[in-house]
Amino acid sequence: MAATPTITTSSTATTTEEIARRVLSRLESAWNDGDGAAFGSAYAENAAFVTIRGEHFDGRAEITAGHAGIFASIYAGSTNRMDLIAARPITQDVIVMNSTGTLTAPHGPLQGTHAAMSTSVLVRAGDDWLIAATHNTLIQGS
Repeated sequence: MAATPTITTSSTATTTEEIARRVLSRLESAWNDGDGAAFGSAYAENAAFVTIRGEHFDGRAEITAGHAGIFASIYAGSTNRMDLIAARPITQDVIVMNSTGTLTAPHGPLQGTHAAMSTSVLVRAGDDWLIAATHNTLIQGS
């Protein structure tokens, strides 16, 4: 197995996998807490998000509002386990991340358990990393 590339920050060296896992953990916690604001805070101000239904959210405010809306309605009480598939550095300031999500919804149009796959672009924001873009796709038959 190849060594995981390292990205240097101002004070430490961190693997791309560690960075991606931290971002996914932040999203997973926000989802499982039903917290749209926390979910949106993982995204850059000018981020883009394509949902499993093909909707496009433009900017952190729309991503936050959209997720707050689903957490209060069709996905209220749902859980989402997010697992990293791969993280690849493009530059010292950009990482492409692939992940899966396993959504368990107690009610609504996706009641039951379903899987999705996401591709996200992470960008360095000082000593933090934010998501610049996500495309999320429901895995059919899941």
